[in-house]
Amino acid sequence: MALIPATILTGFLGSGKTTLLKRILSEAHGQKIAVIENEFGEENIDNDILVTESKEQIVQMSNGCICCTIREDLREALQLLAAKKRKGLLDFDRVVIETTGLADPGPVAQTFFMDDEIAESYLLDSILTLVDAKHAPQQLNDRQEARRQVGFADQIFISKSDLVAEEETEALIHRLKHMNPRAPQQKVHFGEVPIKDVFDLRGFNLNAKLDIDPDFLKEEEAHDHDHAHGEHCDHPSHAHEGHGHHHHHDDDVKSFVYRSDRAFDPARLEDFLGAIVNIYGPRMLRYKGVLHMQGTERKVIFQGVHQLMGSDLGPAWGADEKRTSRMVFIGIDMPREILEQGLDQCLV
Repeated sequence: MALIPATILTGFLGSGKTTLLKRILSEAHGQKIAVIENEFGEENIDNDILVTESKEQIVQMSNGCICCTIREDLREALQLLAAKKRKGLLDFDRVVIETTGLADPGPVAQTFFMDDEIAESYLLDSILTLVDAKHAPQQLNDRQEARRQVGFADQIFISKSDLVAEEETEALIHRLKHMNPRAPQQKVHFGEVPIKDVFDLRGFNLNAKLDIDPDFLKEEEAHDHDHAHGEHCDHPSHAHEGHGHHHHHDDDVKSFVYRSDRAFDPARLEDFLGAIVNIYGPRMLRYKGVLHMQGTERKVIFQGVHQLMGSDLGPAWGADEKRTSRMVFIGIDMPREILEQGLDQCLV
């Protein structure tokens, strides 16, 4: 059986997750979607798209989709759905997991890699994060869960931008970019998002062959100020002259970029990253890179979540292409100097 693609939908309370989900479910895309909602009772998909109010754990919807209501382990719910699909009892093409507004997406994502049975049935496609333009500045200041949701995102949707002035939205976009430069941002109005921006984003293949865009950090480079390794000045409380943004907060979720034109020694890099992930893994939300590695003519793609890390060979370096390693790290109060010095010592 082909792997079932799974999408994690996250975002702080009131950011519009259910609105987006209802829109996805009602759109005529011809796909049957299984929705897993945790804490179904508190924030359920409105009853008008459910066929029946039922005590059953799996509810059929009017459009052929299904909704699985979990109050216990996510792993069990995923196993149950996969088993029913295998036996022909349920027909669905993909799974969307809507987390509660206070959830940390990390453990949800890890479920797909830690459990062999889940890994053999599902492919985690991406984490989508909704950010409410009106309330996000305060939520990001006050709530670490909101900052973590941004740090984990593969795609960020900004909702309710019509309720705030354009410069406020621009300041929010700038702030989110600092926290997570690898996630594209898009404004959404009442959940109206093209299905191509929601599914099959392949943001999360830890060990798959990744067709990665070699310029996946090029937008981020707009903020570079020619610091060492092309880091961007990521202290949000600095006023960014010329950008017109003046931040008075200092987010603990930050990103930084490491670059080098020298090749990495594979064994040294593996030892160093293994040690770093052992110590700092819980603080490392997402990290990703395209690496120039000694001993191969192909790019090495690596990415990870917390303590889980994977790498694979990507396409060959082009004949005229500059062989540069680029890595982005997103995390909570990460030891940037230790990482940079350690990576420097892994270079040939």
